[in-house]
Amino acid sequence: MRPPVEAARPAAPPVKVSTPAPQRPNFSPIIEANDGEPEHRHFPRAQLATRFDLWMEDEEGGRRFSASLTSINVSVSGAFLESTFFLPLGTVMGSRFALEDGAPPVEARAEIVREERGTGHDGRSGFALRFLDFSGQTEVALARLFLGMRLRAFAEDYLKSQRARSLPNELERVVDVLAAWELMKATSPGDPWRGE
Repeated sequence: MRPPVEAARPAAPPVKVSTPAPQRPNFSPIIEANDGEPEHRHFPRAQLATRFDLWMEDEEGGRRFSASLTSINVSVSGAFLESTFFLPLGTVMGSRFALEDGAPPVEARAEIVREERGTGHDGRSGFALRFLDFSGQTEVALARLFLGMRLRAFAEDYLKSQRARSLPNELERVVDVLAAWELMKATSPGDPWRGE
């Protein structure tokens, strides 16, 4: 006697391999001052972990290198990226990263200016990028990371003034707020980039 024939089973749906969701940036970064490091930083850094897409193109515009790394800190002038691989100092590449969900990415051409191979006091491994130029004024998003809350508070307060309310249109009010901000910077001892 033959064993009963088992009915054919429907094919299982293909297994979808999910890739990890891109790491979301920390929305309340800690702002650090330059602690006398040899790089003469003009801007403060923000401890910010966000994904950086990096690439280099060949002569025909095709990609000859690409990688995704996570930042340790970011400033308006550059970033430090965590990495276990290294490229020669002076390498120039494209970079793209987002500071908040749904916002257009910051895009910049960047140069590798320093590396750390896990031998320092904190044991971190990676390399520093210096931004050379930005695409489409995306550097404004970086400036907002450091100044956005202070600018908003200053503008909201100033726009309540009798002077601002007496101006004839929005453009005149914007110009007046900018002039007031610059006057405040010139006459105050603190540094608005560091929230002083």
